[in-house]
Amino acid sequence: MFRGGSKTLRGGFETLKGSLKREMRAIVGERNLLDSREDLLVYGYDATPRVGGVPDAIVLPRCREEVAAVLRLASQEGLPVIPRGAGSGLSGGSVPDKGGLVMTWARMARILELDTVNLTAIIEPGVVTADLHKEVEKLGLYYPPDPGSMSVSTLGGNVGENAGGPHCLKYGVTRDYVLGLEAVLPDGEILELGGKVMKNVAGYDLCRLLVGSEGTLAVVTKVWLRLIPKPETKRTMLLHFRDVVEAAETGRAILEARTIPSALEILDKTTIRCVEQYARIGLDTGAEAILLVEVDGAREGVQREASILEQVGRTSGAYDFRVARDEKEAEELFAARRSALAALSRARPTTILEDVTVPRSEAGNLVKAIQEISKSCGVRIGTFGHLGDGNLHPTLLVDERNEEEMSRAQAAREQIFAAALGMGGTISGEHGIGLAKRAYLGKQFSPQVLQTMRRVKAAFDPNSILNPTKIFEPSGDLKWESRASSGPLVGPHKGKSAE
Repeated sequence: MFRGGSKTLRGGFETLKGSLKREMRAIVGERNLLDSREDLLVYGYDATPRVGGVPDAIVLPRCREEVAAVLRLASQEGLPVIPRGAGSGLSGGSVPDKGGLVMTWARMARILELDTVNLTAIIEPGVVTADLHKEVEKLGLYYPPDPGSMSVSTLGGNVGENAGGPHCLKYGVTRDYVLGLEAVLPDGEILELGGKVMKNVAGYDLCRLLVGSEGTLAVVTKVWLRLIPKPETKRTMLLHFRDVVEAAETGRAILEARTIPSALEILDKTTIRCVEQYARIGLDTGAEAILLVEVDGAREGVQREASILEQVGRTSGAYDFRVARDEKEAEELFAARRSALAALSRARPTTILEDVTVPRSEAGNLVKAIQEISKSCGVRIGTFGHLGDGNLHPTLLVDERNEEEMSRAQAAREQIFAAALGMGGTISGEHGIGLAKRAYLGKQFSPQVLQTMRRVKAAFDPNSILNPTKIFEPSGDLKWESRASSGPLVGPHKGKSAE
């Protein structure tokens, strides 16, 4: 039906009428196959501006057997399947840009087990990240990865993107906590990888390969996660600076002092003002930059590290040093930091959020480069991010209705990517490639590396039905066509942006 694009959508699921539609409904149930115009529109985008599409249908499987059956049927019909968590991604990874079947985990959202002896959790992919945090912390345990969207993002989506967050400086990213996966291949075969063991070097590590693969290799149906004891105490501090580069260099000095904060975040002046206007928590809007720093662990060690941080900060030029009075204020500060993107989005009609990462030693140089690019391109940029990881989020504030301004923004994006790569960095630290950055992957990797990646994709998904347009530029062998799709793709020289 979809092979060769011989039949195309002519409005809301027409391609799947008849036997295929009946077979899909027989697998997942009447209520779990959506095809109304309203549903198709709702599932046609994620949190990435200027990227969209319209799926042919949305399927909500309830178990791995239903996932497997749907994938077998889709594979037989050449129907593309786009795995989707909560749609909070920032690279267009779950956008049905060429139509197809969106598969969401909304019906697979159970915490199956919390093991306080092995310090593990077993969850379904639809569990919201913040919900897992709350449940494990009731037991005195801790799951560190905490992306900015954790109040809505799902752990399945986190696994797909290898999500990070502020506390990954000390504790690591999602991949560091995934012990095992149950996943379904495009032909419906089920893989069981890893489990509760802390050490496992038997064969190739397919589990770690799937983490961060953006739903292009298999569909995750169950996850085994590593937990750790909840830190005894923590201390959260704000350091204020009159120069943003000085603030960035202070981050380097903090790490050189042989302290590893649990979080080391930076907000520049533009971000500070937008966040304060949005959150009203008393940030000093006269500061050129703020460092938000947290240390945690045993009480004595936290006190010692906090003293070192204050000394380093003042020596490095911080004109004000504040410690959160209590846990409530500390949570407010981190909530304000997590609101940075939402706050910046109020400044202009379009926000283009980037995700470049450099070695920690180069973070100050990257901040300086972003400032110079902002001036030379005439584009307002608010910069915030995980300074301790060298992972910054320069956010271009523009109006997509102004094509001349968007052209300047596109030039700024390309210069930011070039600057990061020139410092030994990457074009994406935690948001993934998706649609938004696939045109630039060749700037980071050689043709040989890209070809090896494509071979991995072909080994898992020979018919290219799983998220087929993501990560790599299409090679011209797409086997379907759908008039459901209307969203623009992003190219390096089109004056468009996808973030």
